[in-house]
Amino acid sequence: MRKIIILFCFLTILSCKSKKNIASNAPKEKGIVVLKPEEIDVLKKNRAYDLGKRLLESCNTSRFKAFNASEATEKVRSNATPEKISTTCKKINQRNGRFIAINLIEVTHDEINDEYIFRYKIDYEKKLYKRELKVTINSENKVSAIATKEIMAKPI
Repeated sequence: MRKIIILFCFLTILSCKSKKNIASNAPKEKGIVVLKPEEIDVLKKNRAYDLGKRLLESCNTSRFKAFNASEATEKVRSNATPEKISTTCKKINQRNGRFIAINLIEVTHDEINDEYIFRYKIDYEKKLYKRELKVTINSENKVSAIATKEIMAKPI
């Protein structure tokens, strides 16, 4: 009788275990929507591409044309100093080689903050390491964030 009660308790505990939902690939956060590139305003799409490309091309030329008030927020303009960009470019160029191009991967819309996040794959001379560029455009069509990061290779 004692074994039956223990077995019953054990089965009850196992049956209460929650299951993970692995079927959905959509973002989990409320208010984040993945959009098709055709659904995006041309001005936003061009702004993100042009400013992202300008920033990355400055690594090849060592000349950075600073963002103006109509292109980027004050926070971005204060962080995008020639000294900071030069330091970052030296590290990236050493590891990845010269910048070639960027290709749009995905666009997400944060409905809560009304921001569009453009993700680009960055092509470099050396193909050993993959990098990604994220450009965030706010409701005023200004860049409110711009960042690049290395993408780790997924294990087989």
